[in-house]
Amino acid sequence: QVQLVESGGGLVQAGGSLRLSCAASGRTASSYAMGWFRQAPGKEREFVAVINWSGGRTYYADSVKGRFTISRDNAKNTVYLQMNILKPEDTAVYYCAADSTYYAGNYPGGMRYWGKGTQVTVSS
Repeated sequence: QVQLVESGGGLVQAGGSLRLSCAASGRTASSYAMGWFRQAPGKEREFVAVINWSGGRTYYADSVKGRFTISRDNAKNTVYLQMNILKPEDTAVYYCAADSTYYAGNYPGGMRYWGKGTQVTVSS
């Protein structure tokens, strides 16, 4: 099993940056694809980014491509989301997730394991 705990959310002005962290635990955590999703009030959950087990492959939603970077440090059992040039529309609860399968897509069905989320608020 995989347990996930997000941190690093907060309030930032438009144009600013923020880095989210997700600490993963479990004996096979490093073998999972790791992703970030977000959900704004009144809106559906949406895919943000995913990274494979080795960190060599990544895929991003069009809305964040070029601004966000997903990375992982398997020695620390941690995945990161570096968010730059933040916009008010990036405001959401951001969720870390994990799945046994990686693919270059939006994971419309979600992932197997989920964290509880961390709030990101971008002010205009």
